[in-house]
Amino acid sequence: MCGIIGLHLRDPELHPMLGRLLDDMLCGVSERGPDSVGVAVYGDDRRNPGGQAAVSVLRAPGDLDRSVAALLPGTPDVTASRAGDTTVLTAPVTGETLAAAVTAAAPEALVVGRGDDVVVYKGAGHPQDLARTYGLREVSGWQGLAHTRMATESAINPEGCHPYSVGPDQCLVHNGSFSNHATIRRELERRGVTFDSENDTEVGARFVAACLADGDDLEKALLRLGETFDGFYTLLVTTADGFAVVRDEIACKPAVIAEHPRWVAMASEFRALAELPGIGEARIFEPDPGKVYTWQR
Repeated sequence: MCGIIGLHLRDPELHPMLGRLLDDMLCGVSERGPDSVGVAVYGDDRRNPGGQAAVSVLRAPGDLDRSVAALLPGTPDVTASRAGDTTVLTAPVTGETLAAAVTAAAPEALVVGRGDDVVVYKGAGHPQDLARTYGLREVSGWQGLAHTRMATESAINPEGCHPYSVGPDQCLVHNGSFSNHATIRRELERRGVTFDSENDTEVGARFVAACLADGDDLEKALLRLGETFDGFYTLLVTTADGFAVVRDEIACKPAVIAEHPRWVAMASEFRALAELPGIGEARIFEPDPGKVYTWQR
C-alpha cells in the first residue's frame, strides 16, 4: 500500500508556504505507508540556487563534494548538504554534467534526482520523522510531491523509495503494479537505457523519460504509457513546467484531485487535501479511468 500527494501552486504568494502545505498533506497519507518516504520539491532557491544544478545522491562518501569538484571543468565550487540518507550537491554546471561527475567520482553512490529546479530526498522510516529530517516545513517553491510506502514486494530501504527521478527535473510516483514491466525493460535496454533497480516503477519512469526525450509532451507520454503498460496504477508525474495525473482503465487505486484558482493538488485520500487554503471553493473530483490530467506552470 502506498500514499501519494502532490501540490502545484499557481499563485506566487503561496510559494513560501509550499513546505508547510506539503507537510500537512503528508500527515493525511502517512498511515498508507509508514515504512519510508520520498519527497521532491521544485523552486527552492536555498536548496537549488538559481544558475546552478542539484543532484541528489544516496550512499555518498563524505568527501564527495571535493572529488566531484576536481572532475568538473574549471573546478567550480560544489556545495554539499546532507539530510538523513540523502546528500544534495549543487554546482554552477548542468545537471547532467554534475550527475556524470558524481558517478565517476563515486561509482558506489546512486544518483536519485537531478535538475535545475528540483531537489529529491529519500529515506526509510516514518514519514513524519523524515519530513523533519528533510526540513520539509521550511521549503519554499512552486511544486512538490511525496510518496509514502508500505513495502510488499521489495526491501525497505532508501533505494526503493519513490519518486523515481530519472530525467532532468522529472519525477514519477506510483501506486500499483505494472505486470509487463520486464518485457518493456528489455525493449528499453535494447535502446540503450540503463536501470538502477529491478523495480517496476523505475521502468515506468524511464519509459516516460524516453518519451519526453523523444519530444512528446507530458500528456502524450502518459497516453503512450497507458497503451504500452499492463497493470493497475495511479501515477503522478512532475516536470520543470508540468504536473500530471493518470489512472489505468480499471482505476482500482485511489486518487482525488482538487483544483483551485490558486493551486492544484492530488492525493490518495481526501483527508490529505482537507486543510489546503480555500479547499471549500475548490473543484474536487476523482480522476476518470484512463484519462490524463495535466497542468502547466
